[in-house]
Parts: sequence; structure tokens; C-alpha cells
Amino acid sequence: MGDPAGISPELAAKLIAAEDFRAGAGLVIFGDLRILEQGAKVAGVVVDVDVVGSEDGIPEQVSRPVFVDLKNLGPDQVKLATATLEGGQFATENFRRALLLAQSGRADAVFFTPFNKKAMRLAYDGYDDEIRFVRDVLKTSVAASEFNVLGKLWNARVTSHIPLSKVASVISEEAILRSLTLADACMRAAGFNPPRIAVAGLNPHAGDGGNFGSEEIEVIEPAVRKAIAKGFAVEGPFPSDTVFLRAKNGDFDAVLTMYHDQGQIAMKLMGFDRGITLIGGFEFPICTPAHGTAYEIAGRGIANLGASREALSLAIRMGAEVRARRAATETETSLAAAVNS
Repeated sequence: MGDPAGISPELAAKLIAAEDFRAGAGLVIFGDLRILEQGAKVAGVVVDVDVVGSEDGIPEQVSRPVFVDLKNLGPDQVKLATATLEGGQFATENFRRALLLAQSGRADAVFFTPFNKKAMRLAYDGYDDEIRFVRDVLKTSVAASEFNVLGKLWNARVTSHIPLSKVASVISEEAILRSLTLADACMRAAGFNPPRIAVAGLNPHAGDGGNFGSEEIEVIEPAVRKAIAKGFAVEGPFPSDTVFLRAKNGDFDAVLTMYHDQGQIAMKLMGFDRGITLIGGFEFPICTPAHGTAYEIAGRGIANLGASREALSLAIRMGAEVRARRAATETETSLAAAVNS
């Protein structure tokens, strides 16, 4: 469960009540049962869950939704439409417990209803974004990135949550190749084989042959050539104001942009109520709707479930891939042990 002061509680309740998810996956939810029940009341749904007090109570085979009641937030502590320390502590603790459950191998994917970054910063010193938090919890420094997903169209990016004034100095051939490699791997795990990736330029009109900047000539084009030599299905750089039109029309499966808003604006304009954010690069997928906590409609029961439904569906599909990979590894380990004995 995400930020309690926005639409997260009602989204969680609606998802738990949805029959297609109850049948399609074993759901384990972390939060406070009182907040979930409050969200269910707002959403006008009934949540039917097995309640346990800790991870130790989660059965090996989850046949119906299991709610781990951490009793970590009383309803009287929630200030509707307000980012608070208490709300941030609630969200960060729920997220941390879910991440550790997946890291232990007892879950195949993580999904969360929207967080409020101000509340998260109040609760977690130095909180930059979810990737930083996940790295801290899992104690890893692996390469990871956020992807925006809208239907079958993906957006990857080279730089993310940094000032726009620093973007040009951070872009390098190595960074672009690293981003393309991660995008290719994550998209293959989601069923693309191979994913067709377009690379956007940094400058207006992709530099216009050097008239508006040289990054395309000196950095981006060489990176694209190296990616093609490595076997990636990649083209570019293309002007960023038209490349999404081509991708939307089916020419590409993904667009790699150079900075955050270059892709975010395009994707959210095409489908704000259906967009997904995927955090890729860790040993399991982490998914959430791309929209925020929607404080302006909190408590009104009108939150659109579309993006949350899409995000949870993607987490389930990619989680099945994680489960299969883990099973294959276990089989190989068992066979090796049998041979050695």
C-alpha cells in the first residue's frame, strides 16, 4: 500500500476485490488493515482477505489474497490530501517489507500504489526516488532504470531525476549503451523478441547536422552504431518531437530518450490514465501506475483503476518469467549436486 492520504487505499481495495487478479496470482499485501478497510469504504467494494501478523504467517501457496497487517498507521493519523511524516513512514515500511519478501524468493514481483515523494523524503533521509530506496533496502548497486509503459509502447531514458542543466554533461556512449542493454533485457522479459528501439536526439531537430548542438554527432550516433554491432535492433538518433509519432504508429516498440521529461510528457499525453512505471534491472520487476497520489480527488471514490490494473498485470506477467528462471536455476543446481555426489 502506498501513500495513505491520496487515492492509494481505494486503488488497493479495488485491485484486491477484482476477481481477475484473485484468480491470476497469489497476492500478498503489506499495510494496515484499518487503512485498507477505509479505502474499501471509499471505493464501495468489499475486500475479502486472509489476515496475518507478519511474513511468517504467509502460506507457501497463496490461494487467496493475504494481508500482512503491520498495524503501522491509525486512521486518525491520516490527513487527507496532505503529505506527512506518518504517511511516508507507512509507505516506506510497506515497500521495504515487500522488497525483502521478493528478494528472499517468496515473491516474484512487487507492485505498489502511488507514493508521495514529499512524504517519502520526510520519512527517509536522502530519498531521491524509488531506485535509490530499492538499492538501499536490497543492499545492491546494480544498474537499474525506470521505464514508462503504455500498452505495447515503452519509454526508456538515459538520465532520470537530475537537473536539466546537467543532462548534456552526463550523456555518454557508455551511458547510452548501458541504457539500451537494460531496456533490451527488460523488454525481452516482457515478451518482446527482439524489441525495436528508437533513440531520440538531445537537441532540437536532433542537432540539425550540428547547427543546434553536437551531441548527436559526437556521442549518440557512435553509441547507436556500437549497439547495432552488438546485435540490438536499434535506430537513431531521431528528433524527439516526431519519434513518438512513429513509435505510436508501430514503427518501434520503445523510444530511448536522453532525459526524464523528454519521454514522460509524450507518454502521459498519450495515455495518462493507463501509463505504467516499471523499475527494471533488479532481480525481480517493480511496477506502479505512472500517475501520482491524486490528492485533489482523495476520498471521493472516483479514482480510475486503469493504470493500476495495467501495472499489476505487467508485474504478474514478468513475475512469471522470474519464477520460471528461478525454477530453472534450482533444477540446474540440483543436477550439478547430484553429479558431484
